[in-house]
Amino acid sequence: MEPIIAVKNLKKTYIMGVEKVHALQSITLDIHKNEYVALMGPSGSGKSTLMNLLGCLDSPTKGNYFLNGTDVSKMTDGELAEVRNQDIGFVFQTFNLLPRLSSLDNVALPLVYAGNGKSDRVKKAEKALTAVGLGDRMGHRPNELSGGQRQRVAIARALVNDPAIILADEPTGNLDTKTSIEIMEILENLHAQGNTIILVTHEPDIAEHAHRIIRLRDGLVESDVMNENIVKAIDR
Repeated sequence: MEPIIAVKNLKKTYIMGVEKVHALQSITLDIHKNEYVALMGPSGSGKSTLMNLLGCLDSPTKGNYFLNGTDVSKMTDGELAEVRNQDIGFVFQTFNLLPRLSSLDNVALPLVYAGNGKSDRVKKAEKALTAVGLGDRMGHRPNELSGGQRQRVAIARALVNDPAIILADEPTGNLDTKTSIEIMEILENLHAQGNTIILVTHEPDIAEHAHRIIRLRDGLVESDVMNENIVKAIDR
């Protein structure tokens, strides 16, 4: 089966004054459809840089990134924006919701950029909010919601375009333990429904929810292993 993501010798160098910072030295990896992958690593390991490249928020200095067989590393900014809107759903630590918009309008925003009509936007946004248990909070603005509810809105927004990949960057970083568990349960349910999930985290207990754990260090893949606890649970 063709991987949904194929990264080959990916490198990213930043110019900081007269200094070159090699954020990614050479990354090669494949991720297949319906995998649940955690990217881990200490500060400066390159995991945030890799996340930005996988999410088409940045372009590599060298190497290739194939998404569904298409080399996105050679795309223009406009083409990258279209890929971000159609193929990738983002969930951020800080939620990134627009404060003046209702939950429904926040979730529908990617559909506005995609050119969907209003009735279609409302229908799809309502479905996504209901899927994350917020069918009764559609008219609420972010400041009227708890942190966990705001993250659910962000997850619904990530889902609304039926993306190929859900990219979650520290999705529980601003949440308490109980709410973190609830958010991880939602992501597990989405994976069970066939979604491909890439989770970026520095927390080992959060990474344990993933089926595969990739650890980065100094811009290189330090280890890439299956989560034995998950594998054993599935086998049982």
